Amino acid sequence: MPESLASGPLTADTERLVEQTAFLHELLDHAEKSVIGQRSLLEGILLGLLCQGHVLIEGAPGLAKTLAAKTVAALLHLEFQRVQFTPDLLPADLTGTPVYHPPSGEFRTRRGPVFCNLLLADEINRAPAKVQSALLEAMEERQVTLGEESHPLPEPFCVLATQNPLEHEGTYPLPEAQLDRFLFKLLVDYPAREAEEAMLEQGPSAALAPLPKLVDRSQLQQAQKALNDIYCGPEVRRYLLYLVTATRSPADADRAGLSGLIAHGISPRGTLCLATAARGHAMLRQRPYVTPEDVQQMAVPVMRHRLILSYEADVESVTADHIVGELLKSIPTP
Repeated sequence: MPESLASGPLTADTERLVEQTAFLHELLDHAEKSVIGQRSLLEGILLGLLCQGHVLIEGAPGLAKTLAAKTVAALLHLEFQRVQFTPDLLPADLTGTPVYHPPSGEFRTRRGPVFCNLLLADEINRAPAKVQSALLEAMEERQVTLGEESHPLPEPFCVLATQNPLEHEGTYPLPEAQLDRFLFKLLVDYPAREAEEAMLEQGPSAALAPLPKLVDRSQLQQAQKALNDIYCGPEVRRYLLYLVTATRSPADADRAGLSGLIAHGISPRGTLCLATAARGHAMLRQRPYVTPEDVQQMAVPVMRHRLILSYEADVESVTADHIVGELLKSIPTP
């Protein structure tokens, strides 16, 4: 960020942004008292809400994925629904269906659990393609079609979908078109030893304690609107584009030796998602402008599920995270 842009007129913007986003840090600090040792997961969920995107979460059982979603929803006073995805789940179980009402002779709409602010699609890859497709319309269009009528979903609306990386028997992998609809893919790891010691000391009471309503959802919606005011300068935009286009033609910028490892690069939707996520990261740090570090911090969670790797990469056990990391090293930071 040039000095001329980082000073002067941005001072008032910074003060206003600090006022608008003060509740975010209070929320994170309070949530961490219930969800111990998973600060990055909480930040990822909150960023998804700020950016009006959807989040795919992958982690082993027992890592507080559901608890984190419920905690954020409770603190923001959002309507929360959890759906356990199973092979026998039907689209109507998720979206609802028109139901015939004999006394009136009319069909009345019975709305499904998708009509909420924060939907937890637990083990999304265990449901068949029809159910996944029903969720796709809700994610992309933010509406649900029941019969001949379309019904808008509440605002804000965010889907948190979880996957278990340990068991793949009887699962239906998400197609690339659906994966591309997720803003982030977060990988949840085990908490640090100190965090688990704190869990043992507090016992289960911390997770079960009633949560206060910290803020009104209108504050979240104001922050969502303010996201568009975060300044992203031309140098940062060019840097972001270099990073994305390098995934589409790695041979042209093969400083990282990645030629042959990428079958398909990041889509234009991924470009927009990375720019939005970088703005959200800057907002969470209470800065009214995006820096290259914001792009770097968001690159892996935004790009890891969008990169389609080649057979050679599978043979060599090269991951998308590794490829994005090498690209970040090879492209000069402005």
